[in-house]
Amino acid sequence: MSAALGSWVDGVSGAVLPADDRGLHYGDGLFETVLVRNGQARFLDAHLARLSRGMARLAIAVDCLPLLRAEIDAAVTAAPPLAILKIILTRGSAERRGYAPQGNETPRRLVTLWAAPARDATLDAGVNLRVASIRLGENPALAGIKHLNRLENVLAAAEAAHHDAFESLLLDASGNLVSGAMSNVFIVRAGGVSTPLVDRCGVAGVMRGIVLRECAALGIDVGEERLVLADLYSAAEVFITNARIGVVPVRRVGEHSFDMNKLAKRLAAHIESLDA
Repeated sequence: MSAALGSWVDGVSGAVLPADDRGLHYGDGLFETVLVRNGQARFLDAHLARLSRGMARLAIAVDCLPLLRAEIDAAVTAAPPLAILKIILTRGSAERRGYAPQGNETPRRLVTLWAAPARDATLDAGVNLRVASIRLGENPALAGIKHLNRLENVLAAAEAAHHDAFESLLLDASGNLVSGAMSNVFIVRAGGVSTPLVDRCGVAGVMRGIVLRECAALGIDVGEERLVLADLYSAAEVFITNARIGVVPVRRVGEHSFDMNKLAKRLAAHIESLDA
């Protein structure tokens, strides 16, 4: 990993985190990864809205959000034409040892800025995926939010790298399709678009939400539903999304190949033109 272009902890330039931070001890916090393009953090309001929902779910005080927004604005002014902004919010330093928070912790804000390479044009030709051997645990209390506990995703991403796949797809413990390790997944059938529900596990990605919104605006039938691998394999088209790569068509999942139909490319081009 290359060095960060800038790093701030609670608004102060630096990269030192107290050893008693609950994010380090328990993964007690949340994060967002934002693409910065030409000095603008893309879809920042959507990222901060998800962060706020996660804070409410974890009962982390939200009064630090105005400070965080000001720190993000300051960091973006130093960004090159293309960059990645990583935002981490933890519950803060522990008031005492043990899992249970005391309720009076001061949330800690971490903002880092990274150079981003230009988008790989070869992605437009489609990527190869695999199905991960690891399954996601089902926990509706944490479903949808982007909390710091990401070991399932770490292991699934390691599988993808080991097997020379762009991404690993994850199923839940019941065998339902959920997402990729770093992405959300969509299928196209009968001209409509579907994506798995993330009400039991998984992350409701910002780009996932943008696709749902823009499909509806474009008059494309779109919805969230319980999907299994048979739905994926029988789809006319498959694509994945995240805030960094946008909309990327899938060429193959294991031994199953998919046509490079027009819908994913249409959505990719449409969403690429948006910033909010």
